[in-house]
Amino acid sequence: MRIGRKRLVLTIGLVLTIALAACSSSKSSGATGATGSGAALSGNVDLVAYSTPQEAYQALEKAFNKTAVGKDVKFTESYGASGDQSRAVVAGQAADYVAFSLAPDMDRLVKANLVAPDWSANDTKGMVTDSVVVFVTRKGNPKHIKTWDDLLQPGLQVVTPNPFTSGGARWNVMAGYGAQIVQGKTPDQAFQYLSDLFKHVVVQDDSARKSLQTFTGGKGDVLLAYENEAIFAQSKGEDIDYTIPDQTILIENPLAVTANAKNPAAAKAFKDFVLSKDGQQIFADNGYRPVLKGIADGKFPTPKQLFDISKLGGWPQINTEFFDPKNGKLASVEQSIGVSVG
Repeated sequence: MRIGRKRLVLTIGLVLTIALAACSSSKSSGATGATGSGAALSGNVDLVAYSTPQEAYQALEKAFNKTAVGKDVKFTESYGASGDQSRAVVAGQAADYVAFSLAPDMDRLVKANLVAPDWSANDTKGMVTDSVVVFVTRKGNPKHIKTWDDLLQPGLQVVTPNPFTSGGARWNVMAGYGAQIVQGKTPDQAFQYLSDLFKHVVVQDDSARKSLQTFTGGKGDVLLAYENEAIFAQSKGEDIDYTIPDQTILIENPLAVTANAKNPAAAKAFKDFVLSKDGQQIFADNGYRPVLKGIADGKFPTPKQLFDISKLGGWPQINTEFFDPKNGKLASVEQSIGVSVG
């Protein structure tokens, strides 16, 4: 009888040992970011983004934390001018998940081996949201600003960010230039329009969000901005209206998980979430045009003459021609009105 009890004790002990080992292994797997379907992840994700989607990402993080996979994931956030954020990551700022205003800021990370060269090889071409450039005006649009030509009214004050720091500003510039092209103007005539337009610009902050704050603070007659920024301002009770001009550009905002991410599994899971129907709906609720079809249908009007960056030659050509700080066309314009480009 004593021998039977001894064997029973040994058997129970062995079972407990195996169970404890399995439990320990499971906890360890979760801590390092298990990639199995439905596996809970944990740890921290360093999110680095341009200035305007802060509220959207905070809503996305909360929603992700309500999922079985993301409930234990935490986030460290950094927001700022797109170009500045991109350069900061290259300089060593920690980043697992990056979201910029425009593709060249992502390409900078590719050149630094911080993002895979095939970052855009998916169904959304690497993009997470869309938008368009709009005219934000005082309530009631007292200056009757509806067209690009209206921005050249004598004495009219325009607010737009600095295109040598802000991705949003570059979209604004190319929207104005492209609007002339699609109306049949020559490249020289379109560039002359930009030169005339910048003589009306009274403030150039370093990011789109700061420009919005400048405008809602009372400076200027019209703000060139992302459509989502205008919607955001209205949602916060700001006394503004906005107009989508007949000719405007399709803004496309990229995202990626970095090659040196410290928590790649959680960053990838979050990326999958923001590209899901639930994630895209949250973006739509925050004023962004979804990149997935069938979400927020009818919410966002289609401009009469909507064009994308390829219509103007694509970002590699445009960056060299317009935004090179030494020889770019916009550099000469900015220098002529005393604005720094370096």
